[in-house]
Amino acid sequence: MDSKEVYEIDRTADFIHCKNFTKVALQFPDELLKDSVRVVSALRDKLQLLRESVTEQNGDSKQVRLFVMADTTYGSCCVDEVGASHANADCVIHYGHTCLSPTSTLPAFFVFGKASISISNCAKSLSDYASTNSKPIVVVYGLEYVHAIPHVREELVALSSMQSGPKHQDIHFADVVCSVINPSDDQKNPVGLPRPVGDYSASVEVEAAAGSSYRIGGLIWELPNGHRMEDYLLVWVGSSNSAFANVVLTFNGCEIVRYDALENRLVTDLSQQRRILKRRYYLVEKAKDANIVGILVGTLGVAGYLDMIHQMKELITSAGKKAYTLVMGRPNPAKLANFPECDVFIYVSCAQTALLDSKEFLAPVITPFEAMVAFGRGKQWSGEYVMEFRDLINSSPVEAKDKSEEARFSFMQGRYVEDFDLQESIEEDDGALALVNATEKALQLHDTNSASLVKRTIKSGAEYFANRSYQGLDMHNDNSLPEPYLIGRTGKASGYEHEKSKTDNL
Repeated sequence: MDSKEVYEIDRTADFIHCKNFTKVALQFPDELLKDSVRVVSALRDKLQLLRESVTEQNGDSKQVRLFVMADTTYGSCCVDEVGASHANADCVIHYGHTCLSPTSTLPAFFVFGKASISISNCAKSLSDYASTNSKPIVVVYGLEYVHAIPHVREELVALSSMQSGPKHQDIHFADVVCSVINPSDDQKNPVGLPRPVGDYSASVEVEAAAGSSYRIGGLIWELPNGHRMEDYLLVWVGSSNSAFANVVLTFNGCEIVRYDALENRLVTDLSQQRRILKRRYYLVEKAKDANIVGILVGTLGVAGYLDMIHQMKELITSAGKKAYTLVMGRPNPAKLANFPECDVFIYVSCAQTALLDSKEFLAPVITPFEAMVAFGRGKQWSGEYVMEFRDLINSSPVEAKDKSEEARFSFMQGRYVEDFDLQESIEEDDGALALVNATEKALQLHDTNSASLVKRTIKSGAEYFANRSYQGLDMHNDNSLPEPYLIGRTGKASGYEHEKSKTDNL
Protein backbone atom coordinates (compact mmCIF):
# COMPACT_ATOMS: atom_id res chain seq x y z
CA MET A 1 0.00 0.00 0.00
CA ASP A 2 1.30 3.45 -0.90
CA SER A 3 2.70 5.48 1.99
CA LYS A 4 0.58 8.48 0.97
CA GLU A 5 -2.51 6.35 1.41
CA VAL A 6 -1.35 4.75 4.65
CA TYR A 7 -0.50 8.08 6.26
CA GLU A 8 -3.46 9.89 4.66
CA ILE A 9 -1.42 12.78 3.30
CA ASP A 10 -4.29 14.41 1.41
CA ARG A 11 -6.74 14.30 4.31
CA THR A 12 -4.12 15.59 6.74
CA ALA A 13 -3.11 18.45 4.47
CA ASP A 14 -6.76 19.45 3.94
CA PHE A 15 -7.27 19.54 7.72
CA ILE A 16 -4.22 21.76 8.27
CA HIS A 17 -5.14 24.01 5.37
CA CYS A 18 -8.81 24.43 6.35
CA LYS A 19 -7.94 25.27 9.95
CA ASN A 20 -5.23 27.78 8.89
CA PHE A 21 -2.61 26.25 11.17
CA THR A 22 0.91 27.59 10.67
CA LYS A 23 2.86 25.46 13.19
CA VAL A 24 2.04 21.77 13.21
CA ALA A 25 3.67 19.08 15.36
CA LEU A 26 3.84 15.56 13.89
CA GLN A 27 3.97 12.90 16.61
CA PHE A 28 5.41 9.51 15.60
CA PRO A 29 5.83 6.41 17.76
CA ASP A 30 9.21 4.72 17.77
CA GLU A 31 8.21 2.04 15.25
CA LEU A 32 7.03 4.62 12.68
CA LEU A 33 9.82 7.14 13.12
CA LYS A 34 11.69 5.65 10.14
CA ASP A 35 8.89 6.90 7.85
CA SER A 36 8.82 10.45 9.27
CA VAL A 37 11.09 11.93 6.57
CA ARG A 38 8.90 10.63 3.72
CA VAL A 39 5.73 11.76 5.49
CA VAL A 40 7.06 15.27 6.10
CA SER A 41 8.26 15.59 2.50
CA ALA A 42 4.93 14.42 1.05
CA LEU A 43 2.93 16.57 3.44
CA ARG A 44 5.03 19.63 2.68
CA ASP A 45 4.54 19.15 -1.09
CA LYS A 46 0.78 18.80 -0.69
CA LEU A 47 0.56 21.87 1.53
CA GLN A 48 2.62 23.81 -1.00
CA LEU A 49 0.11 22.97 -3.75
CA LEU A 50 -2.78 24.08 -1.56
CA ARG A 51 -0.91 27.25 -0.65
CA GLU A 52 -0.24 28.10 -4.30
CA SER A 53 -3.90 27.62 -5.20
CA VAL A 54 -4.96 29.97 -2.41
CA THR A 55 -2.31 32.51 -3.38
CA GLU A 56 -3.66 32.65 -6.95
CA GLN A 57 -7.15 33.37 -5.65
CA ASN A 58 -6.53 35.62 -2.66
CA GLY A 59 -2.96 36.70 -3.17
CA ASP A 60 -1.90 35.89 0.41
CA SER A 61 -1.16 32.63 2.20
CA LYS A 62 1.01 31.78 5.22
CA GLN A 63 3.65 29.09 5.09
CA VAL A 64 3.16 26.04 7.31
CA ARG A 65 6.05 24.85 9.49
CA LEU A 66 6.20 21.15 10.41
CA PHE A 67 7.93 19.73 13.50
CA VAL A 68 8.59 16.03 14.11
CA MET A 69 8.19 14.81 17.70
CA ALA A 70 9.70 11.55 18.91
CA ASP A 71 10.58 9.94 22.24
CA THR A 72 7.48 11.18 24.03
CA THR A 73 7.64 11.83 27.76
CA TYR A 74 4.84 9.38 28.52
CA GLY A 75 2.99 6.76 26.45
CA SER A 76 3.09 7.22 22.69
CA CYS A 77 -0.65 6.51 22.48
CA CYS A 78 -1.43 9.87 24.13
CA VAL A 79 -1.02 13.26 22.47
CA ASP A 80 2.22 14.85 23.69
CA GLU A 81 0.97 18.36 24.38
CA VAL A 82 4.07 19.19 26.43
CA GLY A 83 6.41 18.43 23.53
CA ALA A 84 4.18 20.31 21.11
CA SER A 85 4.14 23.37 23.37
CA HIS A 86 7.94 23.59 23.13
CA ALA A 87 7.52 24.41 19.44
CA ASN A 88 4.45 26.62 20.06
CA ALA A 89 2.47 24.30 17.80
CA ASP A 90 -1.11 25.10 16.85
CA CYS A 91 -2.13 21.44 16.64
CA VAL A 92 -0.78 17.90 16.79
CA ILE A 93 -0.99 15.26 14.05
CA HIS A 94 -0.81 11.91 15.85
CA TYR A 95 0.31 8.83 13.90
CA GLY A 96 -0.08 5.18 14.83
CA HIS A 97 -1.71 3.46 17.78
CA THR A 98 -3.71 5.80 20.00
CA CYS A 99 -6.04 5.66 22.99
CA LEU A 100 -8.01 8.71 21.76
CA SER A 101 -7.87 10.33 25.17
CA PRO A 102 -9.21 13.89 25.11
CA THR A 103 -6.61 16.64 25.09
CA SER A 104 -6.43 19.63 27.43
CA THR A 105 -5.23 22.55 25.29
CA LEU A 106 -4.33 21.60 21.70
CA PRO A 107 -6.51 20.16 18.92
CA ALA A 108 -5.36 16.78 17.64
CA PHE A 109 -5.80 15.00 14.31
CA PHE A 110 -5.35 11.21 14.35
CA VAL A 111 -3.99 9.05 11.56
CA PHE A 112 -4.64 5.48 12.67
CA GLY A 113 -2.72 3.76 9.92
CA LYS A 114 -3.89 0.89 7.74
CA ALA A 115 -2.69 -2.50 8.90
CA SER A 116 -3.07 -5.39 6.47
CA ILE A 117 -5.90 -7.86 7.05
CA SER A 118 -7.59 -10.59 5.02
CA ILE A 119 -11.14 -9.29 4.72
CA SER A 120 -12.60 -12.50 3.34
CA ASN A 121 -10.96 -14.65 6.03
CA CYS A 122 -12.04 -12.29 8.80
CA ALA A 123 -15.65 -12.23 7.59
CA LYS A 124 -15.67 -16.03 7.20
CA SER A 125 -14.36 -16.50 10.76
CA LEU A 126 -16.97 -14.13 12.18
CA SER A 127 -19.75 -15.82 10.21
CA ASP A 128 -18.73 -19.32 11.34
CA TYR A 129 -18.40 -18.21 14.96
CA ALA A 130 -21.81 -16.53 14.90
CA SER A 131 -23.47 -19.60 13.41
CA THR A 132 -22.22 -21.81 16.27
CA ASN A 133 -23.44 -19.50 19.04
CA SER A 134 -26.91 -18.42 20.04
CA LYS A 135 -25.83 -15.13 21.61
CA PRO A 136 -25.48 -11.91 19.57
CA ILE A 137 -21.97 -10.62 18.88
CA VAL A 138 -20.32 -7.23 19.35
CA VAL A 139 -17.18 -6.69 17.26
CA VAL A 140 -14.54 -4.29 18.57
CA TYR A 141 -11.19 -3.76 16.93
CA GLY A 142 -7.88 -2.00 16.97
CA LEU A 143 -7.99 1.42 15.35
CA GLU A 144 -5.39 0.34 12.79
CA TYR A 145 -8.11 -1.85 11.21
CA VAL A 146 -10.74 0.88 10.92
CA HIS A 147 -10.24 1.12 7.17
CA ALA A 148 -11.17 -2.56 6.69
CA ILE A 149 -14.29 -2.75 8.88
CA PRO A 150 -16.76 -1.44 6.20
CA HIS A 151 -15.46 -4.09 3.78
CA VAL A 152 -15.83 -6.80 6.44
CA ARG A 153 -19.44 -5.73 6.93
CA GLU A 154 -20.11 -5.98 3.20
CA GLU A 155 -18.48 -9.40 3.06
CA LEU A 156 -20.64 -10.60 5.97
CA VAL A 157 -23.79 -9.47 4.15
CA ALA A 158 -22.67 -11.35 1.05
CA LEU A 159 -21.95 -14.51 3.04
CA SER A 160 -25.30 -14.27 4.80
CA SER A 161 -27.17 -14.03 1.49
CA MET A 162 -25.40 -17.17 0.22
CA GLN A 163 -26.45 -19.29 3.20
CA SER A 164 -29.30 -21.68 2.44
CA GLY A 165 -30.01 -22.81 6.00
CA PRO A 166 -31.34 -20.80 8.96
CA LYS A 167 -29.67 -17.44 9.23
CA HIS A 168 -28.61 -16.30 12.68
CA GLN A 169 -26.04 -13.55 12.40
CA ASP A 170 -26.81 -10.87 14.93
CA ILE A 171 -23.44 -9.07 14.65
CA HIS A 172 -22.96 -5.49 15.82
CA PHE A 173 -19.87 -3.43 14.97
CA ALA A 174 -18.51 -0.64 17.15
CA ASP A 175 -17.96 2.79 15.60
CA VAL A 176 -15.05 5.17 15.98
CA VAL A 177 -15.89 8.12 18.23
CA CYS A 178 -13.87 10.66 16.26
CA SER A 179 -10.66 11.21 14.34
CA VAL A 180 -10.31 14.85 15.43
CA ILE A 181 -10.29 16.11 19.02
CA ASN A 182 -10.74 19.80 19.68
CA PRO A 183 -10.69 20.75 23.39
CA SER A 184 -12.28 24.13 22.65
CA ASP A 185 -15.26 22.53 20.93
CA ASP A 186 -18.24 22.75 23.24
CA GLN A 187 -20.49 20.63 21.06
CA LYS A 188 -21.40 17.61 23.11
CA ASN A 189 -23.94 14.88 22.58
CA PRO A 190 -26.35 13.83 25.35
CA VAL A 191 -23.85 11.41 26.91
CA GLY A 192 -21.07 13.98 27.06
CA LEU A 193 -18.93 12.53 24.28
CA PRO A 194 -17.38 14.40 21.36
CA ARG A 195 -19.41 14.28 18.19
CA PRO A 196 -18.03 11.89 15.58
CA VAL A 197 -15.76 13.73 13.15
CA GLY A 198 -13.95 12.61 10.03
CA ASP A 199 -14.26 9.98 7.34
CA TYR A 200 -14.07 7.01 9.70
CA SER A 201 -16.81 8.09 12.06
CA ALA A 202 -20.23 6.59 11.62
CA SER A 203 -23.35 8.49 12.58
CA VAL A 204 -23.95 7.89 16.28
CA GLU A 205 -27.26 9.10 17.62
CA VAL A 206 -27.71 8.53 21.34
CA GLU A 207 -31.15 8.85 22.86
CA ALA A 208 -32.04 8.43 26.50
CA ALA A 209 -34.75 5.84 25.83
CA ALA A 210 -32.95 4.01 23.03
CA GLY A 211 -30.66 1.97 25.27
CA SER A 212 -27.26 1.99 26.88
CA SER A 213 -24.09 3.04 25.08
CA TYR A 214 -20.58 1.76 25.78
CA ARG A 215 -17.26 3.36 25.00
CA ILE A 216 -13.73 2.00 25.21
CA GLY A 217 -10.46 2.77 23.44
CA GLY A 218 -11.98 5.33 21.06
CA LEU A 219 -14.85 3.01 20.07
CA ILE A 220 -18.54 3.41 20.87
CA TRP A 221 -21.57 1.17 20.41
CA GLU A 222 -25.12 1.01 21.64
CA LEU A 223 -27.23 -1.88 22.93
CA PRO A 224 -31.04 -2.03 22.87
CA ASN A 225 -32.94 -1.11 25.99
CA GLY A 226 -32.86 -3.88 28.58
CA HIS A 227 -29.75 -5.59 27.13
CA ARG A 228 -26.46 -5.95 28.97
CA MET A 229 -22.95 -6.67 27.76
CA GLU A 230 -23.05 -10.02 29.56
CA ASP A 231 -25.75 -11.07 27.08
CA TYR A 232 -23.35 -10.62 24.15
CA LEU A 233 -20.23 -12.32 22.85
CA LEU A 234 -17.29 -9.99 22.33
CA VAL A 235 -14.93 -10.40 19.37
CA TRP A 236 -11.70 -8.40 19.22
CA VAL A 237 -10.08 -7.90 15.82
CA GLY A 238 -6.42 -7.09 16.32
CA SER A 239 -3.29 -8.06 18.19
CA SER A 240 -2.91 -8.89 21.87
CA ASN A 241 -1.75 -5.45 22.98
CA SER A 242 -2.62 -2.97 25.73
CA ALA A 243 -5.90 -2.04 24.03
CA PHE A 244 -6.98 -5.68 24.08
CA ALA A 245 -6.00 -6.01 27.77
CA ASN A 246 -8.19 -2.97 28.43
CA VAL A 247 -11.14 -4.74 26.78
CA VAL A 248 -10.55 -8.00 28.67
CA LEU A 249 -10.43 -6.31 32.07
CA THR A 250 -13.32 -3.92 31.47
CA PHE A 251 -15.67 -6.60 30.11
CA ASN A 252 -14.40 -9.50 32.22
CA GLY A 253 -17.94 -10.84 32.56
CA CYS A 254 -18.28 -11.45 28.82
CA GLU A 255 -17.09 -14.34 26.71
CA ILE A 256 -14.31 -12.89 24.55
CA VAL A 257 -12.46 -14.26 21.52
CA ARG A 258 -9.77 -12.60 19.43
CA TYR A 259 -9.27 -12.65 15.68
CA ASP A 260 -5.55 -12.59 14.94
CA ALA A 261 -5.16 -10.66 11.68
CA LEU A 262 -1.56 -11.78 11.26
CA GLU A 263 -2.29 -15.50 11.54
CA ASN A 264 -5.85 -15.28 10.12
CA ARG A 265 -7.47 -17.33 12.89
CA LEU A 266 -9.70 -17.02 15.94
CA VAL A 267 -7.99 -17.30 19.33
CA THR A 268 -10.31 -18.63 22.01
CA ASP A 269 -7.76 -19.39 24.76
CA LEU A 270 -7.48 -16.18 26.77
CA SER A 271 -6.32 -17.74 30.04
CA GLN A 272 -3.20 -15.58 30.07
CA GLN A 273 -5.26 -12.39 29.84
CA ARG A 274 -7.74 -13.64 32.43
CA ARG A 275 -4.87 -14.24 34.83
CA ILE A 276 -4.18 -10.50 34.83
CA LEU A 277 -7.37 -9.90 36.83
CA LYS A 278 -6.18 -12.26 39.57
CA ARG A 279 -2.88 -10.41 39.70
CA ARG A 280 -4.65 -7.06 40.03
CA TYR A 281 -6.78 -8.36 42.91
CA TYR A 282 -3.58 -9.46 44.71
CA LEU A 283 -2.11 -5.98 44.28
CA VAL A 284 -5.26 -4.43 45.76
CA GLU A 285 -4.97 -6.60 48.88
CA LYS A 286 -1.28 -5.70 49.17
CA ALA A 287 -2.04 -1.98 48.81
CA LYS A 288 -4.42 -2.08 51.78
CA ASP A 289 -1.45 -2.54 54.12
CA ALA A 290 0.46 0.45 52.73
CA ASN A 291 1.22 3.43 54.96
CA ILE A 292 3.06 5.68 52.48
CA VAL A 293 1.58 6.02 48.99
CA GLY A 294 3.23 7.61 45.95
CA ILE A 295 1.05 9.13 43.23
CA LEU A 296 2.79 8.78 39.85
CA VAL A 297 1.79 11.39 37.27
CA GLY A 298 1.61 9.41 34.04
CA THR A 299 0.25 12.14 31.79
CA LEU A 300 0.29 15.90 31.46
CA GLY A 301 -2.11 16.15 28.55
CA VAL A 302 -5.13 13.93 29.16
CA ALA A 303 -8.06 16.06 30.25
CA GLY A 304 -8.98 15.68 33.92
CA TYR A 305 -5.68 14.29 35.21
CA LEU A 306 -5.31 17.06 37.83
CA ASP A 307 -8.77 16.37 39.19
CA MET A 308 -7.89 12.69 39.50
CA ILE A 309 -4.67 13.48 41.37
CA HIS A 310 -6.53 15.70 43.86
CA GLN A 311 -9.16 13.02 44.34
CA MET A 312 -6.46 10.42 45.03
CA LYS A 313 -4.84 12.71 47.62
CA GLU A 314 -8.14 13.12 49.45
CA LEU A 315 -8.76 9.37 49.33
CA ILE A 316 -5.32 8.54 50.72
CA THR A 317 -5.49 11.16 53.48
CA SER A 318 -8.96 10.07 54.56
CA ALA A 319 -7.65 6.49 54.83
CA GLY A 320 -5.01 7.64 57.32
CA LYS A 321 -2.05 7.33 54.95
CA LYS A 322 0.63 9.69 53.69
CA ALA A 323 0.64 10.71 50.02
CA TYR A 324 3.51 12.01 47.87
CA THR A 325 3.12 13.17 44.25
CA LEU A 326 5.93 12.18 41.87
CA VAL A 327 6.52 13.33 38.28
CA MET A 328 9.19 11.31 36.50
CA GLY A 329 8.04 10.50 32.96
CA ARG A 330 7.77 6.81 32.14
CA PRO A 331 8.27 4.86 35.37
CA ASN A 332 10.72 1.98 35.57
CA PRO A 333 12.18 -0.07 38.46
CA ALA A 334 15.32 2.09 38.70
CA LYS A 335 13.36 5.34 39.01
CA LEU A 336 10.91 4.05 41.61
CA ALA A 337 13.75 2.47 43.61
CA ASN A 338 14.77 6.02 44.57
CA PHE A 339 11.63 6.17 46.73
CA PRO A 340 11.89 3.05 48.92
CA GLU A 341 9.73 4.65 51.61
CA CYS A 342 6.64 4.28 49.38
CA ASP A 343 4.77 1.03 50.01
CA VAL A 344 2.63 1.35 46.89
CA PHE A 345 2.33 3.65 43.86
CA ILE A 346 -0.82 4.87 42.09
CA TYR A 347 -0.28 5.42 38.37
CA VAL A 348 -2.55 8.16 36.96
CA SER A 349 -2.41 7.75 33.19
CA CYS A 350 -4.55 6.78 30.22
CA ALA A 351 -6.33 3.44 30.21
CA GLN A 352 -3.89 1.74 27.85
CA THR A 353 -0.72 2.58 29.82
CA ALA A 354 -2.12 2.29 33.36
CA LEU A 355 -1.40 -1.44 33.66
CA LEU A 356 2.26 -1.79 34.57
CA ASP A 357 3.78 -5.20 35.14
CA SER A 358 5.23 -4.34 38.55
CA LYS A 359 6.83 -7.73 39.26
CA GLU A 360 10.27 -6.17 38.90
CA PHE A 361 9.38 -3.13 41.01
CA LEU A 362 10.14 -2.92 44.73
CA ALA A 363 6.57 -1.77 45.40
CA PRO A 364 3.35 -2.58 43.52
CA VAL A 365 1.92 -0.08 41.02
CA ILE A 366 -1.89 0.10 40.95
CA THR A 367 -4.53 2.08 39.04
CA PRO A 368 -6.84 4.77 40.50
CA PHE A 369 -9.77 2.32 40.44
CA GLU A 370 -7.76 -0.22 42.42
CA ALA A 371 -6.80 2.53 44.87
CA MET A 372 -10.48 3.31 45.46
CA VAL A 373 -11.13 -0.35 46.22
CA ALA A 374 -8.08 -0.65 48.46
CA PHE A 375 -8.42 2.57 50.48
CA GLY A 376 -12.20 2.86 50.60
CA ARG A 377 -13.22 1.32 53.90
CA GLY A 378 -16.06 -1.18 53.60
CA LYS A 379 -15.70 -1.50 49.81
CA GLN A 380 -15.65 -4.91 48.17
CA TRP A 381 -14.54 -5.74 44.66
CA SER A 382 -17.64 -6.94 42.81
CA GLY A 383 -15.73 -7.90 39.66
CA GLU A 384 -16.36 -4.59 37.90
CA TYR A 385 -13.20 -2.98 36.57
CA VAL A 386 -12.82 0.62 35.37
CA MET A 387 -9.72 1.64 33.41
CA GLU A 388 -10.62 5.20 32.40
CA PHE A 389 -9.86 7.48 35.34
CA ARG A 390 -12.20 10.11 33.86
CA ASP A 391 -15.08 7.75 34.69
CA LEU A 392 -13.96 7.75 38.33
CA ILE A 393 -13.80 11.51 38.86
CA ASN A 394 -16.39 12.44 41.46
CA SER A 395 -18.03 9.02 41.01
CA SER A 396 -17.14 7.91 44.53
CA PRO A 397 -17.05 10.87 46.92
CA VAL A 398 -14.49 10.61 49.70
CA GLU A 399 -16.20 10.02 53.02
CA ALA A 400 -14.86 11.08 56.38
CA LYS A 401 -13.17 8.28 58.28
CA ASP A 402 -15.03 6.87 61.25
CA LYS A 403 -12.62 6.86 64.19
CA SER A 404 -14.61 4.11 65.97
CA GLU A 405 -14.33 1.79 63.00
CA GLU A 406 -13.14 -1.72 63.76
CA ALA A 407 -9.83 -3.15 62.65
CA ARG A 408 -9.72 -4.89 59.29
CA PHE A 409 -8.27 -8.28 58.44
CA SER A 410 -5.10 -8.24 56.33
CA PHE A 411 -4.73 -11.20 53.98
CA MET A 412 -1.05 -10.35 53.49
CA GLN A 413 -0.21 -10.40 57.22
CA GLY A 414 -2.81 -12.95 58.28
CA ARG A 415 -4.10 -10.89 61.20
CA TYR A 416 -6.24 -7.90 62.10
CA VAL A 417 -4.62 -4.49 61.68
CA GLU A 418 -5.64 -0.92 62.47
CA ASP A 419 -5.00 1.91 60.06
CA PHE A 420 -3.18 4.94 61.45
CA ASP A 421 -4.73 8.37 61.60
CA LEU A 422 -2.30 11.03 60.44
CA GLN A 423 -4.43 13.77 61.99
CA GLU A 424 -3.53 12.82 65.57
CA SER A 425 -3.97 16.09 67.39
CA ILE A 426 -4.02 19.07 65.04
CA GLU A 427 -4.05 19.36 61.29
CA GLU A 428 -0.68 20.12 59.78
CA ASP A 429 -0.42 23.13 57.50
CA ASP A 430 0.65 22.77 53.91
CA GLY A 431 4.05 23.79 52.63
CA ALA A 432 7.22 24.26 54.66
CA LEU A 433 5.48 24.09 58.07
CA ALA A 434 4.18 20.62 57.34
CA LEU A 435 7.68 19.43 56.47
CA VAL A 436 9.10 20.92 59.67
CA ASN A 437 6.43 19.27 61.79
CA ALA A 438 6.97 15.90 60.11
CA THR A 439 10.73 16.11 60.57
CA GLU A 440 10.35 17.11 64.21
CA LYS A 441 8.04 14.16 64.80
CA ALA A 442 10.57 11.86 63.12
CA LEU A 443 13.40 13.10 65.33
CA GLN A 444 11.28 12.42 68.40
CA LEU A 445 11.48 8.72 67.59
CA HIS A 446 14.95 8.66 69.16
CA ASP A 447 15.05 7.68 72.83
CA THR A 448 17.65 8.65 75.42
CA ASN A 449 20.20 6.44 73.72
CA SER A 450 20.98 8.20 70.46
CA ALA A 451 22.25 4.99 68.91
CA SER A 452 18.89 3.23 69.07
CA LEU A 453 15.47 3.89 67.60
CA VAL A 454 12.00 3.22 68.93
CA LYS A 455 10.41 0.52 66.74
CA ARG A 456 7.08 1.60 65.32
CA THR A 457 5.34 1.70 61.96
CA ILE A 458 6.66 4.44 59.71
CA LYS A 459 3.98 6.88 58.56
CA SER A 460 5.90 9.51 56.56
CA GLY A 461 9.01 9.96 54.47
CA ALA A 462 10.73 11.90 57.26
CA GLU A 463 10.26 9.02 59.71
CA TYR A 464 11.59 6.60 57.12
CA PHE A 465 14.66 8.80 56.67
CA ALA A 466 15.24 8.89 60.43
CA ASN A 467 15.25 5.07 60.55
CA ARG A 468 17.78 4.64 57.74
CA SER A 469 21.26 3.46 58.71
CA TYR A 470 22.83 5.77 56.12
CA GLN A 471 21.55 9.35 56.06
CA GLY A 472 24.14 11.03 53.90
CA LEU A 473 27.38 12.78 54.82
CA ASP A 474 28.03 13.27 58.54
CA MET A 475 27.65 16.88 59.63
CA HIS A 476 29.74 17.97 62.63
CA ASN A 477 27.50 20.66 64.07
CA ASP A 478 29.62 21.09 67.20
CA ASN A 479 32.49 22.60 65.21
CA SER A 480 31.71 25.91 63.50
CA LEU A 481 35.18 26.31 61.99
CA PRO A 482 35.64 25.31 58.33
CA GLU A 483 37.47 22.08 57.69
CA PRO A 484 40.87 22.29 55.96
CA TYR A 485 40.83 21.26 52.35
CA LEU A 486 42.59 18.10 51.22
CA ILE A 487 44.57 17.64 48.03
CA GLY A 488 43.25 14.72 46.03
CA ARG A 489 45.04 12.28 43.80
CA THR A 490 46.73 13.45 40.60
CA GLY A 491 47.79 11.48 37.55
CA LYS A 492 46.32 8.50 35.74
CA ALA A 493 44.38 5.66 37.30
CA SER A 494 47.02 3.19 36.14
CA GLY A 495 49.51 4.92 38.37
CA TYR A 496 48.96 8.06 40.43
CA GLU A 497 51.91 10.32 41.21
CA HIS A 498 52.16 9.35 44.87
CA GLU A 499 52.13 5.68 43.84
CA LYS A 500 54.94 6.26 41.35
CA SER A 501 57.10 7.88 44.01
CA LYS A 502 56.74 4.79 46.20
CA THR A 503 57.86 2.50 43.38
CA ASP A 504 60.84 4.74 42.63
CA ASN A 505 62.00 4.50 46.25
CA LEU A 506 61.91 0.73 46.00
